[in-house]
Amino acid sequence: MNYEKKEIKKGINIHNISTNKFKTNLYAVFLAIPIDRENVTKNALITAILRRGSQNLQSQDIISKKLEEMYGASFDCGIEKTGDNHIMKFYLEAISEEFLPEKEELTKKCIEILLDIIFNPLIEDNGFKDEYVESEKNNLKQIIESKIDNKRAYSLERCVEEMFKDEPYGLYKYGYVEDLDGLTPQNLYEYYKELINKCKIDIFVSETMADATAKIDATNSTEDNTKRSEMTREKINNIIEQNDIIKSLKEREPAYVKTSENNTHKETTQEKVVEEHMQVGQGNLVIGLKVNSNQENAKYITSVYNAILGGGANSKLFQNVREKESLAYTAASNYRRQKNVIFIRCGIEIENYKKALDTIKVQLEDIKNGNFTEEDLNNSKKLITESIRGISSEQDTEITYYYGQELSNKLVSLEEYVKKIEEVTKKDVEEVAKEIKIDTIYFLRD
Repeated sequence: MNYEKKEIKKGINIHNISTNKFKTNLYAVFLAIPIDRENVTKNALITAILRRGSQNLQSQDIISKKLEEMYGASFDCGIEKTGDNHIMKFYLEAISEEFLPEKEELTKKCIEILLDIIFNPLIEDNGFKDEYVESEKNNLKQIIESKIDNKRAYSLERCVEEMFKDEPYGLYKYGYVEDLDGLTPQNLYEYYKELINKCKIDIFVSETMADATAKIDATNSTEDNTKRSEMTREKINNIIEQNDIIKSLKEREPAYVKTSENNTHKETTQEKVVEEHMQVGQGNLVIGLKVNSNQENAKYITSVYNAILGGGANSKLFQNVREKESLAYTAASNYRRQKNVIFIRCGIEIENYKKALDTIKVQLEDIKNGNFTEEDLNNSKKLITESIRGISSEQDTEITYYYGQELSNKLVSLEEYVKKIEEVTKKDVEEVAKEIKIDTIYFLRD
């Protein structure tokens, strides 16, 4: 396996991914903390403030200039909701030292800058820089208020909100406008210090190993290249561990929620139906399904179920709701493993709502009753396995995959994942289908 993990302090890990597919290294730091109503807006705002400047690089212009000097390196950050966790994500991408015109400690510089931005913020008067706080509050307000502009994304967000009302997962990842007025440079900084001392910290390095087309001779043995990879990994880990910022971080019982694809939900006694009215020309129908299977391999089986239901052009939703009945412009489904839920999403003519809903319910019953073919099963498994095999073709996607494994505290290699999908049988899908129930129906209409 090209992946290794090392705990350097309690609650702080380094993850190394070796690859020979790229000429760049990707460095990422993820801070995970349980998402809650009190702090969701603070987390989103702090992530944006940190990118504005550190004590050593005090503005975005200075950061950009420094990155440009490093052969056009790039930096990005963002906030995500993964299961019941809020994840602050920071990335820095730069050319691998293997491909530099002359020897230079570029890896060390990249790691130092990334850690400096996250853990050494620009502080004035015992708080974040006031100008940056006010600017990012305005930016965040615009992001929150503009979520309504994309009706399809808004409808999905509203279905999640209704389905998980009064639960952490129902919170909007960017927070709430009404929280912004009460946030000051000082109280944000106090919260930031608390967060840094208790959050789960994961540092990822996707390091490029030069192959036969670069500086390693094509005659080198696999053992030689493995040894070279280990030396590179050891060097990177040493840079991180010896960094003054990392040395200053305290060990912690990391505050995060371990994700599990086998979590079960409260029994759904009645479908919740929510209609919302806006000036729209097209209706947006979102149906939230809860999966209550405790089978050992439920996540693999449910992935195949979802692919049969709405995972592609051969799926039941696409073929029956969109093509055969012409009831929808779009018809698809998505499985969110961290919460064991599936969301069906359809863009429909408003007058077709009842017929579209009835037709979707027929597809759910058909799968439950085994009314799908071995060809449907095999096409769906092929769709998933091709997607899994493609994970390693993008560095950020591969990092995201292994971070998901880290949050679930269960490492499954890409090869093992493919094997588990290929082992799913028609009977397995039928059994899981019986444990899948409609929880919430959300319809955005005129």
